[in-house]
Amino acid sequence: MRVGIMQPYFFPHLGHFALIDRSDTWVVFDVTQYTPKTWMNRNRVLHPAGSWNWVTVPLMNSSNSISIREARVLDGAGAYQSVLGKLSHYRNKAPFSRAVEDLVAAAFADVTDDSLVALNVNALRAVCSYLDISFEPLICSQLGLDLSGVSHPGGWAPAIASALGADEYLNPIGGRALFSEREFSELGIDLEFLDAPPFEYETRPYTFEPGLSIIDVLMWNEPTVVRAALSKATVTRAQELSAATDPNE
Repeated sequence: MRVGIMQPYFFPHLGHFALIDRSDTWVVFDVTQYTPKTWMNRNRVLHPAGSWNWVTVPLMNSSNSISIREARVLDGAGAYQSVLGKLSHYRNKAPFSRAVEDLVAAAFADVTDDSLVALNVNALRAVCSYLDISFEPLICSQLGLDLSGVSHPGGWAPAIASALGADEYLNPIGGRALFSEREFSELGIDLEFLDAPPFEYETRPYTFEPGLSIIDVLMWNEPTVVRAALSKATVTRAQELSAATDPNE
């Protein structure tokens, strides 16, 4: 079983969904300290005058003194209207604007409380359903795992993966430096990294901006095209990466 573990981000970029797509089990990592002004309550979409614009979900308790699971949305209805307003310039220009607006509406409408984690999980679920990606997340804080032995940032993933009985752990390749291959191998887990290549697409009359929220990707591309882009992501074992960079190998 291959496990992927990530914090609950707000409509994250395309590579996040490539990771979900390649994972057998997805864990929403919500047990550590919340960090304000991160991808958890905001993301970027195209700005009509050029470059990009923030779409943000204001919180009533944005502070590094709380855990991620404790973050609460200030005004869900107001946040939805704000996000919708930031997407209005896509209408009559982006071919899939109506479908994406419906997707965003579903993410906000299906939330039963003011939990930021719940909102972000709903957003992930809406996107995965739209792209036909299997998504049955496990919420870390609800699993009852004993993680008291974790002593450093790179230790959470092997501890969680081991507790779930995984034999593979998949992480974005950009986080490679955080982990020790030995720490995983001692638990019988293969450490793997996913490399998602850049995906460039037509955004006329606007100028293309790389790395924006999945919202922007879906505005301009039908689901089959996005799925094809996801399929180009590659998975490499940490052991193979180490051998490729070790001059003594």
